[in-house]
Amino acid sequence: MIAYLDGKIIYSTDKFIILNTGNIGYKVSVTPETILSCEEGKIISLFIYTAVKENSIDLFGFKTTEELSFFELLLDVSGIGPRSALSIIGLAPIDTVKRAIATGDVGYLNKVSGIGKKTAEKIILELRDKLQNYKNTEGTPSTLREEGDILEALKSLGYSQNEARDALKQIPASIEGTNARVKEALRILSGHHK
Repeated sequence: MIAYLDGKIIYSTDKFIILNTGNIGYKVSVTPETILSCEEGKIISLFIYTAVKENSIDLFGFKTTEELSFFELLLDVSGIGPRSALSIIGLAPIDTVKRAIATGDVGYLNKVSGIGKKTAEKIILELRDKLQNYKNTEGTPSTLREEGDILEALKSLGYSQNEARDALKQIPASIEGTNARVKEALRILSGHHK
């Protein structure tokens, strides 16, 4: 099993990169956030999850062991495969998704992470107990509610769910308050539309 790769990016798309390690090119699926930092010619190190099926071997790459561990935790949920788990990780900060699961916030998972309601309920049911240490994180419910509000505000201004989610992920943690965060999201989105 391949567990770690270190090499030069020789090709990248919006879903995967090809990593040259020892003159062998590995196709590695990564999160959109990782893609943003992947320039061709750049050296990168990734922790790898190897998914073996009857007709394929797929590699999934993560910058940290925390991302990899959460990915593997999501795979424990029945009905969640590697591609679904990767997209869940890629749609919101991991700590925020873990908090939403620990507090049973189906609405947050559904709205911000783009997970369907039934899948969100299943994830909460199966993982809530494993993420209990996130339950008492300070300010959790208000943070999750605030992110939901920001998402709704951006959507009401005509931005798509994906555009709003992407902007939400890029807002620095140092910016606090719903209004300030909405303004920052709009600044980020206006940069994308130029």
